[in-house]
Amino acid sequence: MIFHVLTIFPEFFEGPFAHGVVKRAQDAGIVEIRIHNLRDWTSDRHKTVDDRPFGGGEGMVLKPEPIFLAVESIWPVKSAASKVVLLSAQGRVFDQAMANRLSACSELLFICGRYEGVDERVAEHLADEEISIGSYVLSGGELAAAVVIDAVARLLPGVLGNDASAAFESFQDTGHGEGLLDCPHWTRPAEFRGWKAPEVLLNGNHEEVRQFRKRTAVEKTARLRPDLLSEPGPEGSP
Repeated sequence: MIFHVLTIFPEFFEGPFAHGVVKRAQDAGIVEIRIHNLRDWTSDRHKTVDDRPFGGGEGMVLKPEPIFLAVESIWPVKSAASKVVLLSAQGRVFDQAMANRLSACSELLFICGRYEGVDERVAEHLADEEISIGSYVLSGGELAAAVVIDAVARLLPGVLGNDASAAFESFQDTGHGEGLLDCPHWTRPAEFRGWKAPEVLLNGNHEEVRQFRKRTAVEKTARLRPDLLSEPGPEGSP
């Protein structure tokens, strides 16, 4: 899978993708990440990518021209399995269901918003998706792009050591409509500072372990994310 990132700070991505799962996926040839500098598609000597908003107001807005030129240059012909994703505070909130859906694409191109925002014509006429990673404001879309790429990449076959790992993590629907938090986990030593791991996890009865994990996942979800129990599931998230 190929990830493209369109940004005015290409050097930002020298760090996030140089470690862990995404780095291993790149080394294995499963994932390719191409960083593009938006200023390469400007025509003035100052390489201007922003301007004042019409109607007045604070801040600057990313201009549509370099963004359209960049995307059309990267993809002269866009396939049905490719998507342009605009990262902005106004987007639909990213969740696990969206990560699952995006992982089926062959290529994704992320536009990293900056300043006060991006000219609305980009959202209306160029982007296939407008995504936010939460109900808060970041200085730019670079951090959001790194988050979404990590969440999507780890779902691709061969990226994790065990492909089943991603299927049983928090927010995944295992086929029973859950979409819950992952169950609590314990490891060695079985007793630490007087706190013992649950005996059921040590007795080797797989069915009892399965039931225990399912019950504790519901309990933890009710305690920390009760909203997940009151919603129809990830697909119904706003």
